[in-house]
Amino acid sequence: LKVRVVRSSPPSSQFKATLQESYQVYKRYQMVIHKDPPDKPTINQVRLVPASFEDPQFKSSFNQSATLFAKYQMAVHKDTPSECGENEFTRFLCDSPLEAENVPNGPECGYGSFHQQYWLDGKIIAVGVIDILPYCVSSVYLYYDPDYSFLSLGVYSALR
Repeated sequence: LKVRVVRSSPPSSQFKATLQESYQVYKRYQMVIHKDPPDKPTINQVRLVPASFEDPQFKSSFNQSATLFAKYQMAVHKDTPSECGENEFTRFLCDSPLEAENVPNGPECGYGSFHQQYWLDGKIIAVGVIDILPYCVSSVYLYYDPDYSFLSLGVYSALR
């Protein structure tokens, strides 16, 4: 048995080289120990999109995200349709006082507000709204499709 300490932040070359293999061990562990279904979202199904109407990915997924937000709010929090329309969604989870910033020693995605989108079969099933800052990542809000609550996407997102 050989044990290695590998720097994950900032990611070392060893970390990058073994990420997929480590992820497969993690996934196998989750399925056997925690009985996660095999179709739980994978690394390739999570997209980090800047919360900005200037970003093409954000703009192209806005309607799907807003619709999912409304479905979540009405099912989980019992909001009325008027409480979770596109304007409310934009004000609550898209407009951010943080300004996007890319610095040489910062993360590849930069600093600012992001929507971490979880995709399955070509549709968004959850969105984690996060702020990436120089010394922390702040989880602002998570909403998901209630039809996929069996995947425990809140727990998965927190661990991710």
